[in-house]
Amino acid sequence: MKHRVNLLFVLLFITNICFAQAKDSTNIDEKLVQFSGVVMTSDSLIGIPYVSVVRRATQQGSYSDAFGYFNFVAHKGDTIDFQCIGFKKSHYVIPDTLQKQKYSMIKLMTEDTIFLDVSIITPLPKREMFDYYFVKADIPDDDMERARKNLEREKLKEESETLKPDGSETGKYYLAQQARTYYSAGQIAPNNLLNPFAWAQFFEAWKRGDFKKKEKKISGE
Repeated sequence: MKHRVNLLFVLLFITNICFAQAKDSTNIDEKLVQFSGVVMTSDSLIGIPYVSVVRRATQQGSYSDAFGYFNFVAHKGDTIDFQCIGFKKSHYVIPDTLQKQKYSMIKLMTEDTIFLDVSIITPLPKREMFDYYFVKADIPDDDMERARKNLEREKLKEESETLKPDGSETGKYYLAQQARTYYSAGQIAPNNLLNPFAWAQFFEAWKRGDFKKKEKKISGE
C-alpha cells in the first residue's frame, strides 16, 4: 500500500511539471512572430542590400539580401534596429498587440552623408625633400618621347612578366579547364602522344621544313 501511494505521488509530481512546461512553451510560442520585410531607399524605392536588422534586446537578427529582403524570428514588442553604411540609423517597434504569428513591413531608410577628415599623402617624409627632388627631376616635355619610352620592347616585356590575368581571363581559363574535364569524363583523357594521325602530321611538317623555317626566322630577329 505504501509503495502505491509513493508511486501515485511521483506520477502527480511529473504531471504537474509537464503541465507547467507545456504552459510556459505555449506562452513563449504566443510571443514569437515571423518578422519579414523589405528595406528600401526613401527617395527612389530601391532595395538596399546587406542591411543589419537586429533585435536590440539580444543583438541577434539577420541581414537583408541583395534585393533588400529580410526574414527572421522575433518577439512581439521587440525594438528592431536597422543599420547600413551610407544610411541613417533607424529602428522599429513590433506591435505587441498582434493576433497573428507573422508580420511584414516595408522599411524606408534615408541616405546619410559622411564627411571624412582630410588626409595628405606625400611620398617623402619632409616637404623640403619633395621640393628638392621635384626641382631635380628630369621630366621630358615631349609627349612623343615619353610615349616612345613607355612603349619600348624591354619596358613592355618587364610589365608583361609582372602583369596578372584579370577576372575575364581567369574565368575563361577556368571554363576551358572544366570543359576539358567534362569532355573526357568517364573515360581516359585523349593523349596525342599515342595518336597516329598526330604523328603523321608531325612527320609531314618535318619533311616540309616547317621547323627549320621557324628557327631561321627566330635567329634572324
